[in-house]
Amino acid sequence: MLRMILPILIVVAPLPAPAWEVGRMGTICTLSDASGDIVLTHDPSGPVYTITVRRDDAWPAVAVFGITFLGQDSLTITTDRHMRAPDGLSITVTDRGFGNLLAGMRGNDSATIFAGPVSKTISLAGAGPAVDAFEDCAPLPLS
Repeated sequence: MLRMILPILIVVAPLPAPAWEVGRMGTICTLSDASGDIVLTHDPSGPVYTITVRRDDAWPAVAVFGITFLGQDSLTITTDRHMRAPDGLSITVTDRGFGNLLAGMRGNDSATIFAGPVSKTISLAGAGPAVDAFEDCAPLPLS
């Protein structure tokens, strides 16, 4: 009896959600974590990159926003060119290149995103292949 039930349990057991997903919104390439709290976009026509980081409580209004990557290729990047959403629940950075950000995501174990005294730590487990796919994402031809 157990031999018959075990294969069924394996088939119907929930599979873990992928930690990082690459997608597309029209011609815009996207990379997001499973929670949707971290979303990167790339518009190749610009080229323009964005990263938006959401949290349940408001980010403080601060002069500097940053990310510290921890792992094999530890790195901290900061910017004063971030925009806080009117409700404070997300911060977005827009730039023409994200080389350091993508390298940090690819080569490390975790990232701590910070704005003043407030931070959010995320796992980067499995981010490497998704970052590679995001970088290789080419625009779709217009029909």
